[in-house]
Amino acid sequence: MQTFTTIVAIVGVIGVIWGLVKRYETRLVLIAGGLFMAFLSLKPMVAFHQFDKSMTNPNLIIAICSAMGFAAVVKLTGCDVHLVGLLTKPLKRIGIFLLPACGLVTALVSIALPSTAGCSAAVAPTIIPLLIRAGFKPAVAGAVVVAPISTFAFFNPGVSHNAFIAKMANMDVMDLIGLNANRILILGFLTIILLTVVCVVYKDYNKHQTKEEMEANLALSGSGGKVDLPEHPSVLRGITPLLPVVILVVCSIWFKELKVSVATAMLIGTIYCFLVTRANPAEITKKFFDGMGSGYAKIMGIIIAAGVFAAGLRAAGVIDQLVDFLKHAQAIAKLGGSLGPFLLGLITGSGDAAAFAFNEAVTPHAAEFGMTIPSLGMLAAIAGGLGRQMSPLCGGLILVAGVAGVSPMDIVRRTAPVMTILLVVLYVIS
Repeated sequence: MQTFTTIVAIVGVIGVIWGLVKRYETRLVLIAGGLFMAFLSLKPMVAFHQFDKSMTNPNLIIAICSAMGFAAVVKLTGCDVHLVGLLTKPLKRIGIFLLPACGLVTALVSIALPSTAGCSAAVAPTIIPLLIRAGFKPAVAGAVVVAPISTFAFFNPGVSHNAFIAKMANMDVMDLIGLNANRILILGFLTIILLTVVCVVYKDYNKHQTKEEMEANLALSGSGGKVDLPEHPSVLRGITPLLPVVILVVCSIWFKELKVSVATAMLIGTIYCFLVTRANPAEITKKFFDGMGSGYAKIMGIIIAAGVFAAGLRAAGVIDQLVDFLKHAQAIAKLGGSLGPFLLGLITGSGDAAAFAFNEAVTPHAAEFGMTIPSLGMLAAIAGGLGRQMSPLCGGLILVAGVAGVSPMDIVRRTAPVMTILLVVLYVIS
C-alpha cells in the first residue's frame, strides 16, 4: 500500500507542476492535486479538514486582508503616485549611480506596496523613462524596477509569507521581521549592487547617447517621455503608503504595551489617508472592503489551496517519509527549502505556491532536522521570490517589459545572474 501511495504522490506532484507550468488556475491545480492524492490514498477527509482549517485561520485573515484593503485605498486616492513622485524628484543626472539610486527608490516603494505587479505598476512609468533619458538601455531600466521587490518587500508586515510563518512559529510578525532584517538587508542591497555590475558588464549605460538614440528608446518604451506624476507631489499624501509600516515598527520597539496589530495599523493608515486626501468616505470604505475581499480570494486562496495540496501529500505518507529523511540529512533540508521553491518560482512565474506548500508541509518539523521555523520558513519564501524575478512568466516582470518596450527575456538576462548569486548567498547566510 505504501508503494502505491508513493506512486500516487509522485504522479500528483508531477501533475501539479505541469499544471502550474501550463499557467492553469493556481488554486485549482493545488486543490485538485491534493484531493487526487487524498482520495487515492483512501483518506479524503484529510484534505477537506485541512481546507476548513486553512480558510478560518484568524491571524492570517486579519493581517493579509487588512493590508490588501489599505493597499486598495492607497491606489484609489493616488497616494502611491505621490510617494513615487517624492522619491524620484530629487534624482538628477548623476551618471551610472542613477541606476542604484532608482533601485533604492523601488526598494522603498516595495515596502509599502509589496506586490510585484502593484509596485511595478506604480514605479515603472516614472523610473524607466528617467533612466532611458540618462543613457541606460530599456532592459536594465526594467530590471532595476522588478528585481529589488523580491527582498525588500519582506519588511512589510502585511506580506502573506510573513503572517503565515509568524503564525506557524507562534511569534509576532514584527518579531519575525526583526529576526530576519539583516538577511533581508544583505540580499536587498546586494541585489542593487549586482544589477549595477551587470549594467557595466552588458554595457547598458552610455552617458554620451545622442538625442536620437534617447528618443528612439523612449518611443520604443511607449512612454514618449511623458510621466503621469503630480507636478507638485504632496508630502502628506506621499507618506501615506509607508505610515502603517512606520506605526508597527515604532510600536514594536518603543510602545509594545499598546499591542498594535497589523489590522490596527492599516485602519489608522486608512483614516489618515481619508483626512489628507478628503476623498469620498463612502468610496474609501467600499474600496477598503473590496480590497479585503480581493486579499482573501487571491492570497488566502493560494494559502488554502497549498494547505490542501500538503494534506494530500500527508495522506499519501510522503510528508512523514520526507521528514524522516531530512532528520538524517540536515543539509538537504536547507537545500530543499531554497532550491525547491526557487526552481518552481522560475518555472511557473510564481514563488508563492511553492513556498506555501513547502512551509505548510515541511517547515513545522524544522527543529527535527536542526533548523528553526522562522529561518527555514523565510528561506523558502525568499527563495521562491528570487526564482519568480528571473522568470519570463512573472506577471510583474511582463508588465515592466511592456513599459520598457522590450521582451521579458531581455530583462531576465539581467535578473537571472543576480538572482542566482543571491540564492547562493541566501543559502550560506541562512
